[in-house]
Amino acid sequence: MLVVASSGWYAVNAMRDLDELRLPRIDWEGGPAYYEKFRAAKEAGWGNPSFFPIGVWFESVGTDEDVVTDKAAGINTYVELTDNSDIRLVRAHGLYALPSKPLKGVGAETVGWLITDEADMWGGPGDGVWTGRFPGEGQICERQDVPCGYTVMRTLKDRLPKGDGRFFYANYGKGVQIWESTQEAAEFVNSYTDVTSADMYWYTDVGICSESQNFLKWSPKECPLAADYGQVIDRMRQLDALDRRRQPIYAYVELGWPGTNGKRLIRPEEAAGAVMNSLIHEARGIVYFNHSFGGPCPTQHLLREDCYAGMRSMITEVNRRITELAPVLNTQSYRHTFAPGLDTMLKLHDGSCYVFSMIKRGAATGRHTLALPPELASAKEVEVLFENRKIPIENGRFTDAFDDEYTYHIYRITP
Repeated sequence: MLVVASSGWYAVNAMRDLDELRLPRIDWEGGPAYYEKFRAAKEAGWGNPSFFPIGVWFESVGTDEDVVTDKAAGINTYVELTDNSDIRLVRAHGLYALPSKPLKGVGAETVGWLITDEADMWGGPGDGVWTGRFPGEGQICERQDVPCGYTVMRTLKDRLPKGDGRFFYANYGKGVQIWESTQEAAEFVNSYTDVTSADMYWYTDVGICSESQNFLKWSPKECPLAADYGQVIDRMRQLDALDRRRQPIYAYVELGWPGTNGKRLIRPEEAAGAVMNSLIHEARGIVYFNHSFGGPCPTQHLLREDCYAGMRSMITEVNRRITELAPVLNTQSYRHTFAPGLDTMLKLHDGSCYVFSMIKRGAATGRHTLALPPELASAKEVEVLFENRKIPIENGRFTDAFDDEYTYHIYRITP
């Protein structure tokens, strides 16, 4: 059908399935295609657009029930396993692993190697001599005034198998996030890994909000918030971009009471908000810290415990949504400002646009109006996914309520 009037031509064509938006793109590492260059990950299906890594930190797997329970919660990857874990059970149930050494029976389930955890904090930014000790075992660096974290990373990576088609992964912490200079932190992020992450437990760490005011110059009202977890991804992406070789950045979210002197227990709705804000800021995987060392129910298997049934229920649903939306999440985002007080992410998949949204750090809760890009001007309504409701669009805008700082909405708009 040909419509001569230019305005009419745009309206008709805007109704067709979109395959591109006239907006700049967010820089990325390539999505699932990134894993195609690692044989083990490729053969395991990590290059499939329907796969999104959802991991749990340092679990033990001793029975079929362990894996079945974790898989039912939406977990598909074990990031580190105890030495006594039966990795054959991981493989038998179709899950994956990133251990720090080859476990007995290692096979196709092991798609990558964990170099180590938080060497930026316990080793520090430097090339000093490492004693070979880990935290809790005594002096880490031969000279206390010469940090040895870079040496730790090189040494531990050299101990792992090479050329076996598996990628290298490491997690960092407050060192790369706030304590170290950009140059010092960039050495950790860019010199050893193919995939990386950092953990900052904003809701439960006793001193973290004071540190955010000191190092990041945040105001007291900016911490703790779900939006703080997106800041971790932003910092890692900033550092990762410095060598012009992007890698996937994963997010960490705590589910319990990580420290014995923890500030408090994270609530299920806060954990869900932290996950979603991390995704909005371009996290390419989620890892849950499921150890709870304090509080009323200490455990190293939080998602398997009856006393954390509420958290398990929430995380199971969040993981279900992530898995359902994996083909969307695995596309390259567009850059568009929907509303000044919201954190948003815009995706296009199969002719529909998806907008992930929640309150920006420090912004007010309540009602916010989102302005759509021109290609969506002809749309009449917004479908709010997982909430069984729709919102009318008027003059290219729609308004929705964000009642709490951790509230998130996912919109689907089909012109």
